[in-house]
Amino acid sequence: MAKKEKQPKKAKPEKKEGRLKQMALVYSMTKKSDPRIGLILGGIFLGAAAVAFVLLTLVLPGSWVLSLVTAVMIGVLAVLIVFGRRAQKAQYKQIEGRPGAAAAALGQLRSGWKVEPGIAFNKNQDLVHRVVGPPGIVLVGEGSPQRLKTLLASERRKHERVASETPIFEVVSGDGAGAVPVPKLTRHVTKLGRNIKPAEMTDVLQRLKALDATRSNIPIPKGPIPTNLKGARQNMRGR
Repeated sequence: MAKKEKQPKKAKPEKKEGRLKQMALVYSMTKKSDPRIGLILGGIFLGAAAVAFVLLTLVLPGSWVLSLVTAVMIGVLAVLIVFGRRAQKAQYKQIEGRPGAAAAALGQLRSGWKVEPGIAFNKNQDLVHRVVGPPGIVLVGEGSPQRLKTLLASERRKHERVASETPIFEVVSGDGAGAVPVPKLTRHVTKLGRNIKPAEMTDVLQRLKALDATRSNIPIPKGPIPTNLKGARQNMRGR
């Protein structure tokens, strides 16, 4: 029998087109709250490329083609860095003040962190989210600071009963006095220290499963769900 000829693998342009569509979507979302983003990025590209070209021609005289190509690449890199930061800032601006904004921000935490949104709430749509990571257990409340005192205190007692040896932190997210603004929330949580090891974190998570199993299955209060910032950031990186 004649051997079947191996057909060449077909290229997958869909993946590349998907990335371009994602970046275009992020750009359009950013432009809504940052109308001058196009002019800013154009200026960043020209400025970075021009400075890089001048410096490279001084270091590598006679190789102007290589200098030009490298300068263009540096200009593109500068645009991507600035675009990523401004896009993230614009996304924070769009979700601030909406129910679940803190949970969306906490979703940016990388591996080694476990985020459980909306583990407790009340009829006024004040929410408590839980983060387990190197610092220990972090209870993050969003809503009215006055009402959150009771809600956070109640959750702290519940968590102390199942994980008494684990440090527990309380953080209020918002714009009020003593609260942590949503754009600074992730950084604030990561700076709470390193108090437990990965093996201890696994044990803590197992204990918290038992606690969560005793909660009544009441749905989270209705309201707009913010865009996942972590997903948008990955789109910017082309992942």
